[in-house]
Amino acid sequence: MLKKTLMFNRPPIRNFFKGVLEKINPFKKTVYKPIIIDNEFGKYEIVLPQEVSMKKKKIPKHIRLPKYASSSYGMPEHVDMEYVEIKNNQQIECMRQTCALARKILNSVGPLIKEGVTTEFLDDAVFEMIISNGAYPSPLNYLRFPKSICTSVNNVACHGIPDNRPLRNGDILNVDITVFLNGYHGDCSTMFAVGEIDSHAKKLIDTTKNCLDAAINICKPSEDFRTIGATIEKLANENGFTVVPSFCGHGIGTYFHGPPDIYHFANDFPGKMAPGMTFTIEPLLTQGKKDIAILEDSWTAVMVDFARTVQFEHTILITEDGCEILTL
Repeated sequence: MLKKTLMFNRPPIRNFFKGVLEKINPFKKTVYKPIIIDNEFGKYEIVLPQEVSMKKKKIPKHIRLPKYASSSYGMPEHVDMEYVEIKNNQQIECMRQTCALARKILNSVGPLIKEGVTTEFLDDAVFEMIISNGAYPSPLNYLRFPKSICTSVNNVACHGIPDNRPLRNGDILNVDITVFLNGYHGDCSTMFAVGEIDSHAKKLIDTTKNCLDAAINICKPSEDFRTIGATIEKLANENGFTVVPSFCGHGIGTYFHGPPDIYHFANDFPGKMAPGMTFTIEPLLTQGKKDIAILEDSWTAVMVDFARTVQFEHTILITEDGCEILTL
């Protein structure tokens, strides 16, 4: 899902913590005492970035790379945002293969997640899994993102950079994995509970998963893209939660991100689904208000009110009579 960000509700970091921390640089060691929230959102730890290892990963020469992988600035190739690609049968088969691998690796992460494990350990493990399958971890060096996966814990909305913070009992964790195989990207994410989590977190997780399922169920040829957002926001609000509007789903294929943009809130944007389109749906819900801030690393998105967030993601294909979940 990396970097599909709508440019609003992003106050500068120095206005965000209001005295808790003046500035955070996750590429240097940050020392602080755990900050525990205990309010209407539940009881949990506010997660702030800690030390990030910047050791460069070695990519075997036989691995096919996206163009941005070797770029100094990690710039992806230009994509025409006015044209939604209709994939042919050969392209669809390539998408099936890369999406199946993304899901396989995401499923393999679950047994590794436990109290005391760091998200950096998870990142290292996933890197090895992806490389051993002849693929490339799509996030690595994409617009200079420093890691192979995104790991977002508690109040971190998305784009969390794996670091040396040990996971703690009660944490909720999103792991977002994208792989590049045979020239195509496959993207998915899911939630994991660390130990015992409270009822507030369980309801947020269940509701977000239901929002994704409901949105997928309406996808079919000639359906408006905006129906996805209306479906998700209605269900989220009925359960007392808020859609975070600053991030959206996206078209995907030989490009990591392209048209169409998939908004998860009620909207009037034009566009209809057609057979052969592939895109992600990735609703992001929070317990509190919608406002986010981007930390000093230029990636990590956190909730201004410290509320927890949950996100699920699938890549789907529009078929002749409905849709197919490629990352199931």
